[in-house]
Amino acid sequence: MNLALALARAAAWAPAKTAVFWGEREYSYAEILADSARVAAVLQQRYGIQPGDRVALWLKNCPEFIPALFGILQAGGVVVPINNFLKPAEVAYILQDAGADVLLTDEALAPGLPELTAARPGLRTLLVEEFATPGFTMAPVPAPDRAESDLAVLIYTSGTTGRPKGAMLTHGNLLHNVESCRRVLETVSQDRIAVLLPMFHSFMLTVGVLLPLLVGGSIVLVRSLHPPHRVLQEICLHQATILPAIPQFFRAMTQAGFPEALPLRMAISGAAPLPVQILEEFSRKFPFPLIEGYGLSEASPVVTKNPLRGVRKPGSIGLPIYDVEVTIQDDAGQVLPDGTPGELCVRGGNVMLGYWNQPAETAKALRNGWLLTGDIAYRDSDGYFFITDRKKDMLLVNGINVYPREVEEIMYQFPGVREASVIGVPDARKGEQALAFVSVAEGATVEEGALLHFLRSRLADYKLPRRVVFLPALPRNATGKILKTALRELAAKSGPA
Repeated sequence: MNLALALARAAAWAPAKTAVFWGEREYSYAEILADSARVAAVLQQRYGIQPGDRVALWLKNCPEFIPALFGILQAGGVVVPINNFLKPAEVAYILQDAGADVLLTDEALAPGLPELTAARPGLRTLLVEEFATPGFTMAPVPAPDRAESDLAVLIYTSGTTGRPKGAMLTHGNLLHNVESCRRVLETVSQDRIAVLLPMFHSFMLTVGVLLPLLVGGSIVLVRSLHPPHRVLQEICLHQATILPAIPQFFRAMTQAGFPEALPLRMAISGAAPLPVQILEEFSRKFPFPLIEGYGLSEASPVVTKNPLRGVRKPGSIGLPIYDVEVTIQDDAGQVLPDGTPGELCVRGGNVMLGYWNQPAETAKALRNGWLLTGDIAYRDSDGYFFITDRKKDMLLVNGINVYPREVEEIMYQFPGVREASVIGVPDARKGEQALAFVSVAEGATVEEGALLHFLRSRLADYKLPRRVVFLPALPRNATGKILKTALRELAAKSGPA
């Protein structure tokens, strides 16, 4: 079995059923399959895509994302979904690292293509508007046989070294995670999952796209998160039953006058920690449960969740999902007793093969079959897991990982910057935001506006520090390492960023 065949099998049960709701437009399973076949034919005949070739997918949320995704898979290619918030220079690095010579994108992102093709000569592009045009035809080509062990998706995660790493997910990894989610969420073909978050994100790719389609359900693809009442209209109009989103959206739901009588049977919080206050406010207002879970791209991504039926513990990431093992281990790989904090480790069919072309990083992340998540947690006596801290120096902005090292590397390129360090500070709307600390070289002058403008041209907007704090020198320990704990204390004393 592979993902393309799994979609075809699901579609065979009801080809005329609506697979995707998009405003007033509805796309049937038959249409999705036909569009996917056209994409596959173009990739094979026009671009010569062979099994295992990487094909990048750089799109904002749109219905065409889905046949583009499955068309790449049907052609035997490996999908490289790219964050549509990234700037061309950031995208170019991923294309280069993945060895992707073909890019599927759309007219909205086309202005960035000249810079991309300059950075990656020979890059060929396919605009999704082309295969979505009525009358566009390509002779179908037989799909190559792809096994569960074959690579399906390269998900790029921000790296602690300042460069993104491609997590290698097989067809089997993703099928395993979809099946686990189907069981624990009790997902059936009557379900309609509302998709608000970006589909390039591993959380949405699995829970928002693959899960509903492979069980024969439907996707309610919401055009925009703003204003919030528009989301409500889409949910009610198309009778969405499951709402996966980030904590900040659920906070907005409790404050934006959403009615209690919604068609939803559950909401799922992922991509960032769910504050207990938001959970409590949500539970008081709405009759359906808000369920917190946990995952990471390297695990396809879902690892744990609070149970749909049974005890749900506020502040907990819940229990391991079906057919996935979770333990708390020390640095030597010994399993720690309940109540003792250690590194949260994952084992199961959902765990990645490793990082693309990075054996050293793979060796750090995988130990004796266990994925080392970098998160510090403990397990209570009932088997529920609680995250207490991050081992990795990472922050979460609207549920998207931001690694300070990546931002710092760019800051050091600005003339006059002697030292640079980035930390995360709490933000009510985004969860966290980046705050930068800089010391200036002797005799140099660095203006905050000029530095931020420099960063904005090279980094996705969500990675940008909200402001820059200038210090004569950054605090360091005896070995010369910058003390981020001291910077966090300074930020707390100075108030909101």
